[in-house]
Amino acid sequence: MAVGQIGNFLAYTAVPTVLVTPLGALGVPFGSILASYLLKEKLNILGKLGCLLSCAGSVVLIIHSPKSESVTTQAELEEKLTNPVFVGYLCIVLLMLLLLIFWIAPAHGPTNIMVYISICSLLGSFTVPSTKGIGLAAQDIFHNNPSSRRALCLCLVLLAVLGCSIIIQFRYINKALECFDSSVFGAIYYVVFTTLVLLASAILFREWSNVGLVDFLGMACGFTTVSVGIVLIQVFKEFNFNLGEMNKSNMKTD
Repeated sequence: MAVGQIGNFLAYTAVPTVLVTPLGALGVPFGSILASYLLKEKLNILGKLGCLLSCAGSVVLIIHSPKSESVTTQAELEEKLTNPVFVGYLCIVLLMLLLLIFWIAPAHGPTNIMVYISICSLLGSFTVPSTKGIGLAAQDIFHNNPSSRRALCLCLVLLAVLGCSIIIQFRYINKALECFDSSVFGAIYYVVFTTLVLLASAILFREWSNVGLVDFLGMACGFTTVSVGIVLIQVFKEFNFNLGEMNKSNMKTD
């Protein structure tokens, strides 16, 4: 798992966020396939269809994703972080988080799954951009130039933001799993989290600026396909559905 997270971190530093975040869902179909063989867990026909859709949607995402990074240096990152549009977006996210954590969650969190999902997903607006920013700033830390100290300060700030957001996310993910079914939570959480992360990354890194209409529609279709696949794997994994049994029942009826 540690190696996987290191690979995930390196991917954010080398590839556009709009590609890495949706592809994180590939862990679900691969995990389901491995569990069916190694742990002898049942994978019904809907689960197999979900695995196929997730892989097909991922291929479409790869084909239509941006081919180059829009932010490649520390100076560009600092300029993007101080952009008034991104600062305004962060202020809105912070206000929504304060409202959800201190007023809505205590009253409606245990009964409404979207409360905890919204908190965790909004925190993704800090988690993923911070991860990508750390990778960009770390490239200049060990250089012997005046910008290395600024890079170190920026990296420490982003590390603090990343650590705080992850801790809060873990807390509310655990609360959600205590109150709601993990399969339903996982499926909805993936869709909402990925959508908000892509929104934050689009505002900060402007990765959609070089994407044409065809590629945009292709990525939207790919993301929708992956999301449907995740829902089929997660939500319907306990659904007893077998084509062989259906054929037998149809033969008996005839």
